[in-house]
Amino acid sequence: MIKSFVVENDRLRQADDLLANSDRVVWADLLNPTKEEGVAIETLLGVAIPTREEMEEIEISSRLYVEDGAYFMTATLPAQTEIDDPLMSPVTFVLAGSRLITVRYHEPRAFKTFPQRAEKVATGCTTGDSVLIGLLEAIVNRLADILERAGRDVEAISRDIFEARSTKVSKRNRDFQELLKSIGRKEDIASSVRDSLISLQRLAGFLTHAATQTKMGKDKRARIKTLSRDVLSLADHTTFLSQKISFLLDATLGMISIEQNAIIKIFSVAAVIFLPPTLVASVYGMNFDVIPELKWEFGYPFAVFLMIVSAILPFWYFRRRGWL
Repeated sequence: MIKSFVVENDRLRQADDLLANSDRVVWADLLNPTKEEGVAIETLLGVAIPTREEMEEIEISSRLYVEDGAYFMTATLPAQTEIDDPLMSPVTFVLAGSRLITVRYHEPRAFKTFPQRAEKVATGCTTGDSVLIGLLEAIVNRLADILERAGRDVEAISRDIFEARSTKVSKRNRDFQELLKSIGRKEDIASSVRDSLISLQRLAGFLTHAATQTKMGKDKRARIKTLSRDVLSLADHTTFLSQKISFLLDATLGMISIEQNAIIKIFSVAAVIFLPPTLVASVYGMNFDVIPELKWEFGYPFAVFLMIVSAILPFWYFRRRGWL
C-alpha cells in the first residue's frame, strides 16, 4: 500500500491519486509494498526501493548509504508496544531531493500520529527533509513515551516486590511467578527501545552529514542536533532502566531464595524436634532380653513422658533463641 502526501497551506494532506499528484508529492509512505508498487515508485519518483532482505542487513554500509544522489537511511523501530509484545522491524527513509520515501513492513505508532498532526497543524513540513525531521522527532517522542510507561510499570513492580505479601505460600509463589513474567516483559521492551535508539543514533549522525552535503537551512540542522541529543538522553535513560530491571530481577530471585530457605528451616526444625522422641522410641524398641523398664509398671507412661519432654525442650530452646 502506498500513501502519498502533498503540501497545502503549509500542511500535509494525503493525496488520493499518486499518479495525478506525482509532481507535488513530498512524502510517499510504502507499507508492505509489492513488487509492482516498488516499480511504480521507481518510475514516478526515480528512486529504487530496497527490498526487505536488503533492509534487514545489519552492516552499516547496507543501512546508511548514498545512491544516485538519494540518501538511504534504515533504522529499527518497535511496534505493538501497548501489549508488551514489541515487534521489531527495519524502516527505510529515502531522502531524494525535496521528497521523502519511507518503506516499512509494520506499523509504528508514529507513522499514524505524525500525519494526523501535520494535517491539522502547520508544522513547516513542506519539503522531504523537513518531513523526515518531523517524522524522526515523532518517533523519538514515541520512544520516550514507551520508556516513561515502562518506568511506571517498573516502579509498580518494585513496590510489589518489597511490600508485605500474603501469608499463604501458594499465593506468594503465584505472585513471584507473575513478577518474574512482568520483569521479563519490561526487559524485552527496554531491550527493543535500546536497539532502536542505537540505530537512530547512527541515522542521526548520517543525517547530520547529509544536511551538510545538501546545504539544509540552519534551523533544520539545529533540529537534527537537538534530535541527536534527545536520542543520547533516551539511550542513557534506557541503560538506567535496564539496570533497575536487573536489580529487580535479582531482588525477586533473592526473595524466592528466602522463601525456600524458610521452608527448609521449618523442615529442619521439625526434624530436630522429633529426633529425641525418635531416639527414645528406638531405645525401647530394641530386642534385648534385659530392659528393666519393660517390666516396670510405669514404664510405658515414663517413656511417653520422656518423649514429650524431649520434644518440648528443643522447641522451647529454639523459641527462646528466636529461631522460630
